[in-house]
Amino acid sequence: MTAEDSRLNQNRTGEVDWYKWGPYLSERQWGTVREDYSADGNAWNYFPHDHARSRAYRWGEDGLAGITDNHNLLCFALALWNGNDPILKERLFGLTNGEGNHGEDVKEYYFYLDSTPTHSYMKYLYKYPQAAFPYNDLVDTNRNRNRYEPEYELLDTGIFDDDRYFDVFVEYAKADSEDVLIKISIANRGPEAAPIHVLPTLWFRNTWSWANGGAKPFMTRIEGTGNSVVQAHISDTLLDQYIKDYFFYCDGVAPLLFVENETNNERLFGTTNDSPYVKDGINSYIVQGKKEAVNPHHGGTKVSPHYELTIASGETKVIRLRLTKYTPEQMGDPFGIGFEQTFATRLKEADEFYNTVIPPAIQADADRANVMRQALAGMMWTKQYFYYDLDQWLRERGITPWTPVDERRHIRNSDWFHMLNDDIVSMPDKWEYPWYAAWDLAFHVVPISLIDPDFAKHQLMLMLREDYLHPNGQIPAYEWNFGDVNPPVHAWATWEIYVRDRERNSGKGDVEFLKYAFSKLLINFTWWVNRKDEGGNNIFQGGFLGLDNIGVFDRSSPLPTGGYLDQADGTSWMVFFSQRMFQIAIELALHDSLYEDFAVKFFEHTMWIAGAMDRIGNNHDELWDEEDGFFYDVLHFPDGHSTRLKVRSLVGLLSLMAVSVFPKEAFDKLPHFKEAAQKFIMQHPELTHNIHLPNQYGVRDRLMLSILNENKLRRVLRYLLDESEFLSDYGIRSLSRHHLENPYIFHYQGQEYKVGYVPGDSTSGMFGGNSNWRGPIWMPVNLLLLRALLLLYSYYGNDFTVEYPTGSGQQKNLFEITRCISERIVDIFLKDESGRRPVYGTAEKFQTDPYWRDLILFYEYFNGDTGAGIGASHQTGWTGCIARVIQVLGYLTPEALLNTITPGELARYRAQ
Repeated sequence: MTAEDSRLNQNRTGEVDWYKWGPYLSERQWGTVREDYSADGNAWNYFPHDHARSRAYRWGEDGLAGITDNHNLLCFALALWNGNDPILKERLFGLTNGEGNHGEDVKEYYFYLDSTPTHSYMKYLYKYPQAAFPYNDLVDTNRNRNRYEPEYELLDTGIFDDDRYFDVFVEYAKADSEDVLIKISIANRGPEAAPIHVLPTLWFRNTWSWANGGAKPFMTRIEGTGNSVVQAHISDTLLDQYIKDYFFYCDGVAPLLFVENETNNERLFGTTNDSPYVKDGINSYIVQGKKEAVNPHHGGTKVSPHYELTIASGETKVIRLRLTKYTPEQMGDPFGIGFEQTFATRLKEADEFYNTVIPPAIQADADRANVMRQALAGMMWTKQYFYYDLDQWLRERGITPWTPVDERRHIRNSDWFHMLNDDIVSMPDKWEYPWYAAWDLAFHVVPISLIDPDFAKHQLMLMLREDYLHPNGQIPAYEWNFGDVNPPVHAWATWEIYVRDRERNSGKGDVEFLKYAFSKLLINFTWWVNRKDEGGNNIFQGGFLGLDNIGVFDRSSPLPTGGYLDQADGTSWMVFFSQRMFQIAIELALHDSLYEDFAVKFFEHTMWIAGAMDRIGNNHDELWDEEDGFFYDVLHFPDGHSTRLKVRSLVGLLSLMAVSVFPKEAFDKLPHFKEAAQKFIMQHPELTHNIHLPNQYGVRDRLMLSILNENKLRRVLRYLLDESEFLSDYGIRSLSRHHLENPYIFHYQGQEYKVGYVPGDSTSGMFGGNSNWRGPIWMPVNLLLLRALLLLYSYYGNDFTVEYPTGSGQQKNLFEITRCISERIVDIFLKDESGRRPVYGTAEKFQTDPYWRDLILFYEYFNGDTGAGIGASHQTGWTGCIARVIQVLGYLTPEALLNTITPGELARYRAQ
């Protein structure tokens, strides 16, 4: 057990709360729904970036490279000024959704270099230009570009020419759970000496200015210690249960600038300020020279020590700080020899921990190991404190549960009064997505479980908790619309986490976690069955389903044709959901016979839904197209006739993922289930004709339940593995490349609706420009497809081969194919023979500069032809799944997969 494992164990037992401090500070609180009290719901315009430095937030805080406690009461982050910028660099800048030609986008370069699960050691890098930051140029140029032109990036402005920038490294090391050491290292990469003002900032989140706000905390300077020291005191008895007094030690006698974390009403609204020392006072003092803007009496709720440095070319200067519960009398010298020793120890412990996570075969390849570790670091850095009391937020807008529906319909999330979120949540991206997205989160927990299975389980249970899950059973989608419909992936994630946890514990799984999740997922499954089966015939709709613009129409809106859409992806997702519930029920029934009836229930559900996707005979109103050998959406018109929308996309490919494989022993130990399943199959031959049933033995006498029988499987694989269709050099495309030359066109009442292959940034206005499922490669569905291929291999074994790639004449089994596709996906991030990473496309700085080329960005999705990164650039959570793909490549062999479905599983069944 490593030192980090010991800390995780202390957390688990409640002995020490190592999670108390972490990188939970958002990178963008402005422009969020929580802060939006506008009449029209335009969150971006109501609270723009220009207001952020001057206006106190209501529901959270943001900052640069920051940390906070797990209730976001006391915050620390970095502020910088190069002497040229019009404002302090206190937070990241980016475009709003209306400003970008491809949607909202952060326009900064920052990197999550390292983090342990308990945040005992963390490292972050921010690249700060020495010239004035080109705020207006970025906005104006992007706004004037059309959707067929590329985004205008910060590198394109020339701001980093001649390497005139600083590399600002921020490192954290915990001496104990409430003693955080901070080191800021600033390196001048430019050709000449350059000045920089460094203002590490500590402040209280404003909890006192709102209705029913508590007592105001305060900060004061402590004299006579040889360093600049601040005491931060919570005076509210309701809050001091979370944090009490903290002390902020600043190396040397740096001037301390105090203000209040309160709105500058005079600047923003032309009204009187409550205090002369407002939130942007430090900005006014440094940038505008207004000495009266900071409190000369050295008190307030926000403080920055002011370090004014000149750094020579190639030189690095270091600033040391410490945030701790220890008083000056208890602390002694805060920056003595123990300071650097703690950093060295924590980094060594981090290395030891990751050596147990990253397989030896991957460690031997430094580039792969670097990608995997940065991916996992990103997953740790993108945890965020999320506070949102919907009842309170709605009441502040004059909306109560008794407000007539017609009056509150225009208010976002107006039927989610029950929701009170006050937690640390895994975010897709703390700038572009500084709010949780439920189906993204289900993928996040897969890589997170490699290093912190307890946090992974906690995240899943959050989404199922009564203050998240709607009373009607719906899982909240995301802050912009909690009632939107995302794919039902949480049962799959639950099973994945359970199995990973069982592997670590010598075959003993967390059955109580599985029972809890199953009980809540049962409610959610019922919501789906009751709400999204339009015709009551086990064919599902769903609408948006997270795939944005993949279809002919906006699936979240009423169809222009009227009628409704039977969705191949919605129905496949429901088979997938039902199968996972079936699998969980089987597992629980082996521990508790009460669950055997649930196994019967979900077996029958799976059969009903899978069977409805392709009924006996060649029917023109069903999802399977026998002529093409593919699944399509079906459009039902109001007059009763219907037509297939023949777009070859993930909508049809997702049928592959709906597969489960079981050892024969599992069913043998459940005689009631076995008898009921056999009886159901005999009674309903109309459902069993076109799917693969769990009564046909495969390798090791395994049983499989799948939408695709062998004939269908081969036909769908032909498309999947065709390089002119779905198979890219970098994974599986979301839309077939066939549609580049052969776009699908649907005509209705003189209107043309067109779906064509677009490998990179979207050229469709549907769902905005940074949501494109019409060609790019998305990590989450690639992960599901890889998982499906491995499960199919565990059933069919080595004798089942197909042509790979299609048309090549070469036959491979499904394990070999899975490895080949996995390598293509990993190649997105790795250096090729010429030393270039496909993820960075034509960005020469990232490809060739020694200070850039080994820094990895984990984009939202990737160009279907070149592998270049697109969309949100900073560890969009589900792209962190690449860590899981790399790990599997490092240890999984065909023998291991054939011997056990998952390591230890078959042996455990036999032992029972």
